[in-house]
Order: sequence, then structure tokens, then C-alpha cells
Amino acid sequence: MKTENLENMINGWFIGDFEPTLIKTTDVEVAVKEYSKGDNEALHHHKIATEVTVVMTGRVRMNGKEYEKGDIIVVEPMEATDFEALEDSLTTVVKYPGATNDKYGGYPK
Repeated sequence: MKTENLENMINGWFIGDFEPTLIKTTDVEVAVKEYSKGDNEALHHHKIATEVTVVMTGRVRMNGKEYEKGDIIVVEPMEATDFEALEDSLTTVVKYPGATNDKYGGYPK
């Protein structure tokens, strides 16, 4: 059995082709991300990966639309999105495939 703490991971990412990770794979990337109200990411897209975001707690805005606890957002390859935490929020994010260096455009501020 392996154990780790999310605080030791980079930006909440704990499965994927990066370090540190609990499972090294190019098949998928998984993160649990905590945001404080006002945290944001600039408009960006992926050329290869589909990114699925589940809002676990809080309220966020992506591309001008608000989402709250329980909402699931699927962003397909080449579809751009931005992100803003409208209140303290927790998300679970899955990217598949786990395509490293597949983020184009703006980056987290």
C-alpha cells in the first residue's frame, strides 16, 4: 500500500506522466484542486486531451457560465476555456489521454 498527501503534489495533480505522482502513466491525468475565491486561469486549450472538471464544492465560472457543486464540465480538444473561482471551491479534474505539454494559450496567474 502506498500513501501520500495531496499537499506534496504539484497543483493537485497526483496521477499522470510527471513527478511527483502516485501512478506514472500517459493514459490519464487526475487532480484534486483547491481554489480560493478569485483564483483564475487564463483562456487556454488542449490539442490532444479532453478535460473533465467536476465541481465538488463551491461555485466557479468557465467561459462566462457559472457552475456549482455537482456540475460536470467536459472540455473537448481544441475547445478553449478560462476559469475563475467565484467562491472557495474544490474540483476534481481528469485529463485523457494524459498528454504532457498539451496546454496552449494563457497559464495560471
